[in-house]
Amino acid sequence: MAADKHHKNLYNIGISYKKADAAIRGKFSISKENQIALLKEAKENGVQGIFVLSTCNRTEITGFAAHPYQLISMLCKYSNGTIEEFAEVSNVYKGNEAIRHLFRMGTGLDSQILGDYEIVGQLRQAFKLAKEIGTVNAYFERLLNHVMQASKRVKNETKLSSGTTSVSYAAVQYIIKNSPNYNSKNILVFGLGKMGKHTCKNLAEYTQNKTVSLINRTEEKAIEFVKEHPSIKKAKFKNLNKEIASTDVLIVSTGASEATIKREHVLTNNELLILDLSMPANVSKEVADLPNVTLVNVDELSKITDETLAIRQQEIPVAEKIIQTHKNEFKEWLSHRKFTPAITALKESLMIIQQDEIAFHKKKIKNFDESQAEVITSRFIQKITTQFVKHLKTEETSVNNSIEVMAKVFGANLETIHAEDN
Repeated sequence: MAADKHHKNLYNIGISYKKADAAIRGKFSISKENQIALLKEAKENGVQGIFVLSTCNRTEITGFAAHPYQLISMLCKYSNGTIEEFAEVSNVYKGNEAIRHLFRMGTGLDSQILGDYEIVGQLRQAFKLAKEIGTVNAYFERLLNHVMQASKRVKNETKLSSGTTSVSYAAVQYIIKNSPNYNSKNILVFGLGKMGKHTCKNLAEYTQNKTVSLINRTEEKAIEFVKEHPSIKKAKFKNLNKEIASTDVLIVSTGASEATIKREHVLTNNELLILDLSMPANVSKEVADLPNVTLVNVDELSKITDETLAIRQQEIPVAEKIIQTHKNEFKEWLSHRKFTPAITALKESLMIIQQDEIAFHKKKIKNFDESQAEVITSRFIQKITTQFVKHLKTEETSVNNSIEVMAKVFGANLETIHAEDN
């Protein structure tokens, strides 16, 4: 059977911490508004399945396309990255490799800090957004369901996430290891998104510092947060310069699309350690170049390793086995879904032969036992279709060729029984 020139494959294209540094990842970051615009454009162009994931460590598009360039061009259109930059640092996965990548990502095996499960929530949100826009198909529904099942099992049945760590955790560990007398240092957290909240909680859990202050643009959120965490003090956004002037450690987690800490905000000559947890970077180059400032970004924080990571490394084979189980289950579902039209058509053709033969023998044979004949021939039909399913599932089988032969033999409609490759 001739291949359909419009045939689409599953692709995962994008950039991540593995090849792209923080600056390049910042260029390819896609805002929430642009993610929505991208998905809507894909839907208008008839794309049946696609979702976008954009975090501080990666930006990826997973979807069905005739060629990966269709997804790459959308990524570049809705970010500040170029095709040339993408070519230098990109990952392009197709078919089974794309599926494997999603499983590894969803179970923390592909995280910048091994076993970091923050990606799971981000993956859920990406999928939820695509579902709201209407770019999720049955294939993705089932695939993501298996990824999440595997993720839950890896988290519960292995030590891959033992001593839970993340960029916010790594930031606190960096302060502990690199700032003498860290418990008496003035620490200022700027930004109360998810990363800022985790940072404040980690400071409270892993240090005895009582001089942690929090600034957020929306003061109501800061007020609510400090009510629940009395060890954190609230500072006013209008006093940002003053607060920075009296702090020893500034943790920036504003998550804005451009710098929120600029030269005019740093008016002190005192030694200042700045940890920028944002992607793209939220601390300007002018600040980073100041002689009294030590700037640590996401990439540097993610290099922090400890005994926890050594334990996690040992858990990788166990996690891989769990992943394989769920990949096999997904593959089984996919095979069933792919072959169902062909098997249904075969059964219908055999049942027509069955009814014709029973009707023929009913006329020819006196006291013909019609019900018994139906039971026996139905068993034959079941055995024949079962054997055909086994044949189609064998790896060396050319599915389309087999179905074409079957269609010719039994006179079934090729259009009805043509199997999907995805």
